[in-house]
Amino acid sequence: MTALAVAQRRMHDALVFPDADPASAQALFAGDGRLGAAGGLAVYQRGYFLRIAACMREQFPALCHALGHALFDDFVADYIRACPPVRHTLYDLGRRFAGWMEANRPDGDSREPWVDFMIDLASFEYAVFVMFDAEGNEGKPFATPDTPDTALRLQPAFALGSYGFPVADYYHAVRRGEDPSLPLPAPSHVALVRTDYVIRTVPLGETHHAFLAEMLAGSSVEAALVDVAVRFGLDLEEARRSWREARGSRDRWIEWGFFVGANP
Repeated sequence: MTALAVAQRRMHDALVFPDADPASAQALFAGDGRLGAAGGLAVYQRGYFLRIAACMREQFPALCHALGHALFDDFVADYIRACPPVRHTLYDLGRRFAGWMEANRPDGDSREPWVDFMIDLASFEYAVFVMFDAEGNEGKPFATPDTPDTALRLQPAFALGSYGFPVADYYHAVRRGEDPSLPLPAPSHVALVRTDYVIRTVPLGETHHAFLAEMLAGSSVEAALVDVAVRFGLDLEEARRSWREARGSRDRWIEWGFFVGANP
């Protein structure tokens, strides 16, 4: 390891673990008569966590609202010490946040609902954040009502989520500037889709979520219909009619940009 790499590691450790070995990092600083080595290091330590917290608030605005600014920053500080950034970019800074919250629940084994909600909200918000820069279909043709079922495929900028709380409703209420109450537990299924660089959040029923999950895994429309009919005890012909009826799920999802056309 080069001298520069050693110095960088000492500085990194001093920023992430400020109490571990402050003297080692302080040796990197030269006093100027006004601010000693300890003071110089403290400036960088404060700035580092302030920058990390600001980035995390951008990725998790609704979670910050739900927890409150101070408590959110405390969670972020603990998270960064346990899961420091591993890349030069801070883009995926929050990638492990929901998993870390689950592994370090403040309620221990009691599993209080509010903690479950915060974990679900973190998972949803990171999915939304990732969708902004996901590979998409902008500038390319989408499916049309004339596209046959055999050619329908989900477009690249598409994701599904299942949660124990109505996290999408809470998220959008916060983004509108409201102050929603923490919701009660209630299963929710959501599709995220981006068209023309705008993300749409679509609430789904359980059967629609299962159908789209099959297609996301590579199934055809017909295979997904058969699977859902069997799994939920539905009449297959009724499921097919429901799929194809005017202004039914097929028409709406094509209009909303769920699908592209592929060679059958």
